Amino acid sequence: MDSTLNYEDLAPESTHLVKALTDPYSTMKNQDVIESTAFRNIDWITSKDFEIETGQRQIHEYIKTWGLSSAWHYILDYLGVTKEEFVTFYHYRASFSTPTAQSPIVGTASVYFAVNKVNPETLPVDVHYVIESNRLINRAGKVFFREKWLTDIIESKILLRKKVQDLWTKTDRAPL
Repeated sequence: MDSTLNYEDLAPESTHLVKALTDPYSTMKNQDVIESTAFRNIDWITSKDFEIETGQRQIHEYIKTWGLSSAWHYILDYLGVTKEEFVTFYHYRASFSTPTAQSPIVGTASVYFAVNKVNPETLPVDVHYVIESNRLINRAGKVFFREKWLTDIIESKILLRKKVQDLWTKTDRAPL
């Protein structure tokens, strides 16, 4: 289950996440993070105690702090691991949707997580995430997650699908 991934195996969001976190010239490393009690976080496990399943459990626990409405459902998948010179990233994807009896799946929006074991191993793991089709990298517990981000992704996909169908209709071709 601890499969090592290449960049080609990753979603573009995960690749962006790894590259930004490992780039020595990244502006992220030089940014001051504003501490606030308004941001909710969990007590992340220490690096020495980290296991894939524990990471998955903790991401579930962290997503609960987002305060999403009960309409949202998600699945969390472990995607694999990437190894860099001094860091190892464990990748997860949470796929969100708002199913109803009339529309079981309208669309999905994904959030990609990268969990990094840090040194010394007595420190908690470092967790970052990026929302699908977004370039902004968020650090767990430092950003207030907004439900609207998920809604916007799904609405954008619906609009794109409609435009593609309209184009197919105009060219007298049926979509596959």
